[in-house]
Amino acid sequence: MAKQERGTRSKQAILAAAAEVFDLRGYDAASTNEILARSGLTRGALYHHFHSKESIAAALFEAHSGALVAPERSTKLQSIIDLTFAFAAQLQRDPVLRASVRLAVEKTSFPRPANTPYEQSTEVIHELLDQARLQGETLPGLDLSDATTVIIGAFTGLQAMSLVYTEREDLPERLGAMWRLLLPGLVTPGLIGTLRVTPPPAAVVADDRARAEAAAAAS
Repeated sequence: MAKQERGTRSKQAILAAAAEVFDLRGYDAASTNEILARSGLTRGALYHHFHSKESIAAALFEAHSGALVAPERSTKLQSIIDLTFAFAAQLQRDPVLRASVRLAVEKTSFPRPANTPYEQSTEVIHELLDQARLQGETLPGLDLSDATTVIIGAFTGLQAMSLVYTEREDLPERLGAMWRLLLPGLVTPGLIGTLRVTPPPAAVVADDRARAEAAAAAS
């Protein structure tokens, strides 16, 4: 068990170091030497877990899906809104997620897997919109595929702008503006005033985290 735990820790250390390097330099300019220097591990440890820089990047892509767990809300549109704020908050503090996002938007020599962050995000948002439709939250005749594309595209563009101008510090404010402008084209008029377009209160975030940890422990 102790050996397995050491292996898990060393793998996470490599991913964290690689994320910092990819986020800083991009995929093509990143080197395994710099990843090793940041991780403090040996080349043997690296190749025990990953056979190449490409396989490390693929593992970072997988980490993206972990940030797409929608919080439970009775109103599914609120779940989508709060998911974007939770994703934004994690982007601000988590180099692994930042690296996966950079890999998704940057044109590099890395051969993208079939299930990229865009496909992951599309699946989650489309499913939540479909649930919202079934609950009567969306405008009649709303094209869910178009709505999904616009939401993901708007978020992607805003986080990129926020990165350039403020290192993503103002991303929550930009998201609030995004939702204020998008909601009239998505939801029934009577619902708009009930939706919160600001980050969830700390108590709600803590409750979401507790539920996620309980679900992870049960799985």
